[in-house]
Amino acid sequence: MSSFEYITVLISIVLGLGITQILTGIADLIKKSHKVILYWPHILWILFVLLLHIQEWWLMYELKNFHPWRLPSFLFIMLYPINLYVMAKLLFPKKIKGKEVDLKIFYFKNYRKIFVLLILSAFISVLYNIFILNLKIEDQLLQILLGVGISIITIRNISAEWLHKLIAVVVLMMLLISIVVEWNVWLIE
Repeated sequence: MSSFEYITVLISIVLGLGITQILTGIADLIKKSHKVILYWPHILWILFVLLLHIQEWWLMYELKNFHPWRLPSFLFIMLYPINLYVMAKLLFPKKIKGKEVDLKIFYFKNYRKIFVLLILSAFISVLYNIFILNLKIEDQLLQILLGVGISIITIRNISAEWLHKLIAVVVLMMLLISIVVEWNVWLIE
C-alpha cells in the first residue's frame, strides 16, 4: 500500500460520512414529506454541499504525488472534509417528529452557521490550493469572492429572502459551470 492510499482512506471515510448525512437527510425528507414544507433555496444548498463532497473526493486524487506526508500537512488537508461533514450535518433538522417542519424557517434559523462553514471552506480551499497544489492567489478569485460575499451576508445578518434565493442559485450555478468549463481538469488518467 502506498502512502497516498493509506492517507486517503481516512479522508474518504470522512467524506463518505458527510455524503451519508446528506443522503440520509434527503431520504428522511422524502419519507416524512407529509410533515415537511420544502424551501427550494435550502434544497439547492443541500445539492451544493453534496457536490462539494463529491468534488473533494474526486480532487483528492491530485494528492497522489504529494510527498512527503507529515502529520501537520495531513491534519491541514483533513480540515476541509471535516468542515464539509459538519456542514452536511447542519443542513437538516435533527428529527422530523410531531408537527410540520418548515424548511424555510429552518433555513433562516440556521443559515448563519452554514455560511460560517462556507466561509471557512473557501478560506481552507484557498490555502490548500496555494500551499499544497502550488496554485497562485490569482487562481483563487472564485473562492475569495464567495468567501467575501457570504461573509458580508453573515456579518450583517442579511435575511432578505430574494438575496438568499439569488445566492443559492448563483453558488450552485458557479460550481456546475466550473465543472463544465474545466472539463479537462476533472480528468483522472
